[in-house]
Amino acid sequence: MGRSLGAVLLDMDGLLVDSEPLWFLVESEVFERLGGGRPWTQAEARSLVGNALTTSAARMVEIAGADVDPGVVAAWFVDGMADHLGRHTPFKPGARRLLADLAAHEVPTALVSSSYRRLVDVVLAQLEHAPSVSVAGDEVARGKPDPEPYQRALAQLGVPARAAVVIEDSPTGAGAGAAAGCPVVVVPDLAALPAQHPWTVVDTLEDVDLALLDGLVTR
Repeated sequence: MGRSLGAVLLDMDGLLVDSEPLWFLVESEVFERLGGGRPWTQAEARSLVGNALTTSAARMVEIAGADVDPGVVAAWFVDGMADHLGRHTPFKPGARRLLADLAAHEVPTALVSSSYRRLVDVVLAQLEHAPSVSVAGDEVARGKPDPEPYQRALAQLGVPARAAVVIEDSPTGAGAGAAAGCPVVVVPDLAALPAQHPWTVVDTLEDVDLALLDGLVTR
């Protein structure tokens, strides 16, 4: 392949890792702990997908009508997910293959996640071809949908936004990548995409290859 493709920046939850079922389990446990008084719903879980962890925590506190600091709730989220991911990280179909292909062609990669560093490191440790750069949700002042996480990753890679492709699973994350100036590929997971959007959509990471990614930065 040519070298028009400068880098690939990937989300983690719902894209590389099939973590949304685990998040739903942990969120349900936290919602009960907050005294929600009823089951946590799939619709409520979808509304949190792609958000910064403190944003999701604050939203859950509001829904539960609880008087608990969102920072404390975010820590409960992290503890629960670290426990589950540490025992088994369910990677999405095509995730390992894509990272291996990018590594074989010496395409720089970055993991850009709303999850905290503790969870990002658990996942990175289980990848044979882990991205060389990673940005976690607790390392930025403004999380997705703000472009800051992707801007930070681009700066660390030393690659201009137009030469880097962002791969996401949610409209929140896709919006962040687009706002950073990158072409965006979306592999939808739980969160529905808006009827009108400018992103390239594929069914699975198995459909993402070097030709597709390179084409997005050259067209």
